[in-house]
Amino acid sequence: MLRTKFSHTMQNGTLLAALDLGSNSFRLEIGRLDRGHIHRTEYLKETVRQGNGLDEARNLTHEAMQRGWDCLARFGERLAGFERRHVRAVATQTLREARNRDEFLAHAHTVLGFPIDVIPGREEARLIYQGVARLLPQSDERRLVLDIGGRSTEMILGEGFEARTMESFRVGSVAWSMKYFPGGQFTQDAFRIAEIAAKAVLDEALNVYRRDAWDVAYGASGTVGAVADILGAAGWAPGLIDRRGLDWLSEQLLKAQSVDRLRLEGMKDDRKLVIGGGISVLRAVFDLLGVEQMQAANGALRHGVLYDLVEREQDQTDLRSASVQRLAVNFNAELEQVRRVGDLASRLFAQMQQQAGVAAAEIARSQRKLCWAAQLHEIGCHISHSEYHKHGAYIIDHADAPGFALAELHRLSQLVLGHRGKLRKLEVDFGDALFMQQLLALRLAVILCHARRDPDVQGLQLTRSAAHPSNFLLQCRTGWADAFPQSAHLLREEVLAWQKTPWSLVVTGC
Repeated sequence: MLRTKFSHTMQNGTLLAALDLGSNSFRLEIGRLDRGHIHRTEYLKETVRQGNGLDEARNLTHEAMQRGWDCLARFGERLAGFERRHVRAVATQTLREARNRDEFLAHAHTVLGFPIDVIPGREEARLIYQGVARLLPQSDERRLVLDIGGRSTEMILGEGFEARTMESFRVGSVAWSMKYFPGGQFTQDAFRIAEIAAKAVLDEALNVYRRDAWDVAYGASGTVGAVADILGAAGWAPGLIDRRGLDWLSEQLLKAQSVDRLRLEGMKDDRKLVIGGGISVLRAVFDLLGVEQMQAANGALRHGVLYDLVEREQDQTDLRSASVQRLAVNFNAELEQVRRVGDLASRLFAQMQQQAGVAAAEIARSQRKLCWAAQLHEIGCHISHSEYHKHGAYIIDHADAPGFALAELHRLSQLVLGHRGKLRKLEVDFGDALFMQQLLALRLAVILCHARRDPDVQGLQLTRSAAHPSNFLLQCRTGWADAFPQSAHLLREEVLAWQKTPWSLVVTGC
């Protein structure tokens, strides 16, 4: 497979930004890269409570969307001038659930100035672990990392920088507070029922995350950080949560009876409304997994996103490349064929991009994604040769692929779906020139490699018309069509396929 290389990597001193669009809060972390480490320069947090804004049909209310947009507009002003590749925004459980998330995301992209990736639960867990591990001293301890968010809870087992087991459970401080502590009332029954319900969701974690599978338990962000702050202010060991501390805190909530009457040193006002649900989930985890004490970690999801930004710069460290390779191996992709298709698709794509004056590093980033599609374009054959491109697209859309956001996977699936057959079946924006160029390059490469041997493409040139940018021009050398009549026939069929789109393909010499 073609290995794409960038003309440069991130330089020391580069400013990077990560945004975490959580169910309770939106956070912006800005850091400066220094010899592999990222040092914070700024941190902003706003309580948005989008998780409270999901109605019974799992649609975000307009008020909840507006709160998010207003926050992102403020963050966007701070990020003005940042390069696209130096910023990543990720969204978690609330936007995974929201049926109208596309409406929110479209305007959010506009006001923020950068796209937002909705990430799968296991990818969220992986990034949380990365954030925690990067800010811990290096050791060979086996770690359990827990993050109780607003609408989901992530658990990870790992060692060093490697997350080995990851899971996301649909239980969180916002969801549990709304459901089991309505009106902010604290009662013994409410706590008992909330903990039982949390254990019912988390019960499947018992075998995998059992007590003998880890040495030290860490809690990241949200609920764990809030509980550690309260306990520390009350005289308990700083940054440490144990069962006695949890019991004491639960008693304080019961004594207060309601959120309005709750007065605790170290508790921020924005945490009061969700503390009941958060403590219920935390107590359930302690009981189920036999946790005696948990250390509050400094690292969190946003830190993992920052370090992931650096790793994405190179194919050798981009986890997405490893995920694609694993899928290709698992579904028995023919390595020589995907190599030749990937090499030719990259070459054709580069011809169009170079003609437009696109920077080499930007071309390489797009080529890498094109090569991923080439690696996976035949994996559907593992299910059936009939309509294998549709099977392949389905596999990709539903794969557990570390490193990928949901939209990234879907874009990759659409390249695989569209590498042959009719184009109108695609769920894409036909005005997306970059995607259409990637798709054309892939389709032409598949055609020209139909004989499953290295094709003779000497003199082949793919460009876009200067006068009509929606017209693609493929030039073949004199005599090429006579030497390769089947390839010439397939190219003429391809011309017809593009006539049913806003784009057109003209082939000369065939």
